[in-house]
Amino acid sequence: MNLQFIVDGLLTGSMIGLGAIGVTLTYSILRFSNFAHGDFMAWGTYATLAVVSAIGAIFGKVAPIGPLSFGWPLIVAVIVAMGFTGLLALALDKVLFARLRAKGQSIIVVMASFGASMALRSLLEFLFTSRPTYFSRAIQIAMPIGFGIRITPDQIALLIVTALLVFGVHMLMTRTQTGRSMQALSQNPALARVVGIDVAKVVRVTWLIGGGLACVAGVMIGILVQIRPLMGFDMLLPMFAAAILGGIGSVPGAVLGGLIIGLAEAAAVQLIGAEWRAAISFIILMAVLFIRPIGLFGVKER
Repeated sequence: MNLQFIVDGLLTGSMIGLGAIGVTLTYSILRFSNFAHGDFMAWGTYATLAVVSAIGAIFGKVAPIGPLSFGWPLIVAVIVAMGFTGLLALALDKVLFARLRAKGQSIIVVMASFGASMALRSLLEFLFTSRPTYFSRAIQIAMPIGFGIRITPDQIALLIVTALLVFGVHMLMTRTQTGRSMQALSQNPALARVVGIDVAKVVRVTWLIGGGLACVAGVMIGILVQIRPLMGFDMLLPMFAAAILGGIGSVPGAVLGGLIIGLAEAAAVQLIGAEWRAAISFIILMAVLFIRPIGLFGVKER
């Protein structure tokens, strides 16, 4: 049996997992499902592309790093775009979500996120058109590593980056005062306010982390597949499914949920056909809601 689907599933799961971290943090801390989160991925990717193009215009063609398909301009661009995407998420919250949250009706905020998603996506299509584009058109030779599995240098690099980012966020959440404040606010908002936790700061950090990771997930899709305005929207259901599967509020759970869904999608493509790929996230989501609604690492709200 060809085990190539394992690598494909891990890569897809990494993209889903990074995006799902933002979804799970937003839901657990701000108490609403942000349907504009997928569009943060697309905006972050196009911002990265814009910075790469600007660097190319200034410095000319830059050689890639070793066997990779990209050079230092992409690394610089991702860092800049992560900041931009985090600030975009923060600005959207300031202008729209925060004002609606103050009214106390979460369904209104959810519907507003739908509208924001459509507006962001339409603006992206207006600015960049709907034609797919790429960071690089260079073809990489996949290296065989045994058991019928082949992997490219880009794929190895992106898996390493994902692992480092997830470790960094986990350390932030468990070893810093800000992370502990985020956990406290997600578990008991009323008590967190009573003990003097700076809620406004926690909200800012939540949006910055979610936006930054969404940007990286989008860039991964751009490197391995292609860049287009709908790229984040297509990831929305898998990201929500991963967040619910892992347990709302759990960063490791969101990543594990993403990996499970990524592997399930890749296995479905190999075993029963590509047309079933989109249905897998929905099937897993329904199964989790029926069997264990709080997810793998979720805790019941007190």
